[in-house]
Amino acid sequence: MNAPEAAGSLSPEMRRDFAVIVPAYNEAPVIPELIRELKEAFQEFELEGEVILVDDGSDDGTGELAEREGEGWTNLRVLRHRTNLGKTEALVTAAEATDRAYLVLFDADLQHLPEEIPRFLAKLQEGWDMVTGRKMGEYEKPVVSRIYNWLSRRIFDVPVSDLNSMKAFRREVVEEFPMRHDWHRFFVVLAHARGFSVSEIDIRLHPRRAGVSKYSGKFRIFAGLMDLLSVWFLLLFSRKPMILFGFSGFALIALGAAVGALAFYLRFVEGMGFRPLLYLVMLLETVGFILLGVGLMAEMVAQLHHEVESLRRRSR
Repeated sequence: MNAPEAAGSLSPEMRRDFAVIVPAYNEAPVIPELIRELKEAFQEFELEGEVILVDDGSDDGTGELAEREGEGWTNLRVLRHRTNLGKTEALVTAAEATDRAYLVLFDADLQHLPEEIPRFLAKLQEGWDMVTGRKMGEYEKPVVSRIYNWLSRRIFDVPVSDLNSMKAFRREVVEEFPMRHDWHRFFVVLAHARGFSVSEIDIRLHPRRAGVSKYSGKFRIFAGLMDLLSVWFLLLFSRKPMILFGFSGFALIALGAAVGALAFYLRFVEGMGFRPLLYLVMLLETVGFILLGVGLMAEMVAQLHHEVESLRRRSR
């Protein structure tokens, strides 16, 4: 479905009950085109939602320029962070500042065009909780992106092929769980794990027009892998941490008992003394019981977290 067809299928409620969230950090070179094209898309497709641009601690006048370029356009709001917090925090700030039912996460670099917005809204209108874009075209770091997406699909079994692209979702999705730093990359994974329905559509990827990418460097690859491990651990063991700590503790205790039996046999049957085996037994037993204790404390923390989440849901 192309943009005009998608826009034509939108209900009056969908045309106005959405917000486009635009995190922006030092994007002054592209801001004039961004605001102009967003405004043109809203006019062309008769959209009545709002645009929330979050100036994420920029030092190049991004926020001020956005306000000047959007002067007189009542659909635009500019919010600011005092320091650069990150894309996830920008998403949360904008979501808390609006009461619209549907949110569209749109990058400021114009690698996706504003004309894609009606297509995402039309897909949400079909009943999906979240829609993510599948990038079509050449882009930087294709190998890293493919490996990351492949790992995510294998580990989390998400029904989409591209996790880091333009997204649209019901606001309940972002309200469902607290978002930690840089966890926008796992937004689809977390939503799917909570039972929200997820779909995707093909979207064209365009070259960055100006400025520089804010997501480059070898450290980001390492950080991404560590975040991947953190999310995997959270989803797998946060509800039942005793599965991990208890199993590991019992395994080490059993192994320590086996090594102790071997040491006993060698000492009193074979007449051979191996002091390192005794040290190994003490180490295994100590670590095993510590893990059991950690598991019991983690279970109490998990129970407390469950109770807090239940209270939060009831208080909405």
